[in-house]
Amino acid sequence: MEIRTAFHKHLREIQDDILAMGSMVSKAMLRSIEALKKRDLELAHQLIADDQKVNNKRFEIEEKCIALIATQQPMASDLRIIVAILNIIIEIERIGDYAAGISKIVILIGDEPPLKPLIDIPRMADHAVDMLRRSLDAFVSRDAETAKKIIAEDDLVDNLYDQVFRELLIFMAEDPKTITRATRLIWVAHNLERSADRVTNICERVVFVVTGKMEEIGGSTY
Repeated sequence: MEIRTAFHKHLREIQDDILAMGSMVSKAMLRSIEALKKRDLELAHQLIADDQKVNNKRFEIEEKCIALIATQQPMASDLRIIVAILNIIIEIERIGDYAAGISKIVILIGDEPPLKPLIDIPRMADHAVDMLRRSLDAFVSRDAETAKKIIAEDDLVDNLYDQVFRELLIFMAEDPKTITRATRLIWVAHNLERSADRVTNICERVVFVVTGKMEEIGGSTY
């Protein structure tokens, strides 16, 4: 009984760490878009440097999971949770990489004049971040149905990406001088689209924890 109590205590601590890591990445993503809108190069550099904190958090959680396996004798269902955690933190860390990638694009853009008002790109970021936050809540609450609904929402981000891509192609076709600026915004939108894809992977792990079945739902991307 003492072993089981200790296991669940440590598991709760790890889940708190996951939520903290998710919060770090969510804030980084939104701030990277803020840096893009304001051409804030100082903020962009800071976000790139802060990405190491996300990486360190991932390694910290991995070490705790390994220690949990080594010391607490987890049962099969417990191992399923730990395996899911190890996969989820990789997905979160990758989303952090996308936020850092957007910050690097901001630095490349520098003080170039805006090509177009940023409307759909911030919408993509807001939705991807909202999906991430809710996917982690679904993991903590073991809510497979909510996880499946979040996966379906990936279509909205994909549609926004397609819209941004088409609009920027028109700019490039009408004025070749805009190709570089348009391409950089496409890179930003692509990072956001991939972030939402990573969230669908997290949701699949939630379903796995609850049902014991690993399945691809809605065409997730690894």
